[in-house]
Amino acid sequence: MLILVVNSGSSSIKFSIFAMEAQAGTAEPRSVVDGQLSDIGEAESTLTVRSAAGAAGKSVESRLGIHGVAEAVAEVLDVVSSSGMPAFQAVGYRVVHPGPKLREHQRITPEVLADLEAASEFAPLHDPEAVQMMRAFMARFPDVPHYACFDTVFHQTMPEEAMTYPLRPEYAERGVRRYGFHGLSCESIVRQLQLCGTVPKRMAIAHLGSGCSVTALLDGRSVDNTMGLTPTGGVVMGTRSGDLDPGLVLYLLRDQKQTSDDNVAAVEALLNHASGMVALSGMDNDVKAVRRAANGGNERAALALKIFTRSVTKAIGGFCWLLGGLDAIVLAGGIGEHDAQARMEILGGLAEVGVHIDAALNQAAASGIQRISSPLSQTAVLVVPAQEDEMIAVHVERMIQQEAGRISAIEATIS
Repeated sequence: MLILVVNSGSSSIKFSIFAMEAQAGTAEPRSVVDGQLSDIGEAESTLTVRSAAGAAGKSVESRLGIHGVAEAVAEVLDVVSSSGMPAFQAVGYRVVHPGPKLREHQRITPEVLADLEAASEFAPLHDPEAVQMMRAFMARFPDVPHYACFDTVFHQTMPEEAMTYPLRPEYAERGVRRYGFHGLSCESIVRQLQLCGTVPKRMAIAHLGSGCSVTALLDGRSVDNTMGLTPTGGVVMGTRSGDLDPGLVLYLLRDQKQTSDDNVAAVEALLNHASGMVALSGMDNDVKAVRRAANGGNERAALALKIFTRSVTKAIGGFCWLLGGLDAIVLAGGIGEHDAQARMEILGGLAEVGVHIDAALNQAAASGIQRISSPLSQTAVLVVPAQEDEMIAVHVERMIQQEAGRISAIEATIS
């Protein structure tokens, strides 16, 4: 079975085709095609498509001018439906926020799309574009099943005290609670560790990319996450503020000079697109560039990195206290997997609780699961790649098998 996975971000669309291959009683995803349309809305967008066929595979890169979501979706649709692409039997989508009604990954129906449209008040920056994309793909490929996989499902195991805000009960009844995000990334890490034969009992996963979060886990199950109702809260991120004093948000709303609705939109844009590292450094959302500027003496860039790493250190340290210690810390995401200096700065602040990094292993970490802690460390520190797309393919294959099982049961009852 071949499954197309579509994973859209604020300025990019990743798409992959996986072949599901049986291994030891489970279906493991093997990449057949990987693609990404990046820098959407910029003067020049980049479309990269890599085929894994053959020993070496091949990669093709194009420069395009893609100025909006509709153009981007149309371009990706043309690529995945072109004659050179393998025919897939299902499509899976990463959806950041399902809202309060959708609590499990599921096949997309008109009712599911309606629920997602209604949930746009919880995720106005994510859900409308996700629904737009789903409708376009379903129109182009009406004869294959389409499935939504939600970033929040993994965090359904958080206890009530971790999910509940200190607000009047009617808000919780309307779905206002802490959902947690980056769940597909966390689940993919737990899955990789399970395949290696062991999942640490007390673990913190720091997913550090443009968006950042830290998750606390017991026996591979989420018990807390730094993000809340939306992916805006928690630690400092590339363009997002992370946690703020609620009074500061009220100040920002009062400070706007527009009408009420425009006030909210302006503050929402500020906190999601013009805060975090870009606001602190005065630079683009590029940690490598910020790092180079800091090393060159740029004080704003240096302060931005200190604030970012301090926020992640505090989050990991807080979960260490919550769980009574940590058996493992996992770093994932673009920064977590590729920025050795950031890893050292974040974890250097945890030496007092027995976390020690081996400098040589930290610098050498490249791909796959890598241990970078020293033998003296009381906590194992691992670099593990986030495999959200593979995790979506696994979920889609499971849902297809479950549907086939239900149909077989009905047919057996009728006969």
